[in-house]
Amino acid sequence: MAAVNLSLMAIKGTSLLQWKPTERSTGFGKMRNSVMPVSRGLRVKCMAEANPQPKEPVTPSPQSTTPISPPPPPPKKVSTKFGDVFAFGGPAPETINGRLAMLGFVSALGVEIASGRDLFSQLASGGVPLFLGSAVLLTVASVIPMFKGVSTESKSQAIMSSGAEMWNGRFAMIGLIALALTEYLKGGPLIS
Repeated sequence: MAAVNLSLMAIKGTSLLQWKPTERSTGFGKMRNSVMPVSRGLRVKCMAEANPQPKEPVTPSPQSTTPISPPPPPPKKVSTKFGDVFAFGGPAPETINGRLAMLGFVSALGVEIASGRDLFSQLASGGVPLFLGSAVLLTVASVIPMFKGVSTESKSQAIMSSGAEMWNGRFAMIGLIALALTEYLKGGPLIS
């Protein structure tokens, strides 16, 4: 209602800044109108066009269609060169070292729990050939897909992701060194 009164005041040529309250007389005496002025001769008419002009139908021209977005770029090819695979920032060093550390940490703790021998006594009693055999096997199994151009990211799944494997490998490397250092300083197995 106030918006209609404001629009009527705009049509009439008055503004809220120029408007002053008016007094009017009623049967009960004079009343002060503090809301809006009384406008008695203003009429509002609404009219529609008698014959609206028909609009021409708009047909899309071949030039006005939206351009088709280009296809996404093909995935970046993984280099299969020996120097690129085994480079410092390449995929092989951290992947292979992480996998070997995970295997070494779990097997060192497993043998320690089962036999009560520390890491150094495990290596001294014939553990080196077993370690070298498993290291060669895991390295070959990890390098063959890399030389075929298969990346670890392409084989990632929700839980078994390449990022999780990297972090687990990093923690296993730290854990294996911490296990060896703790057992060396302690002079015996960590778990007795």
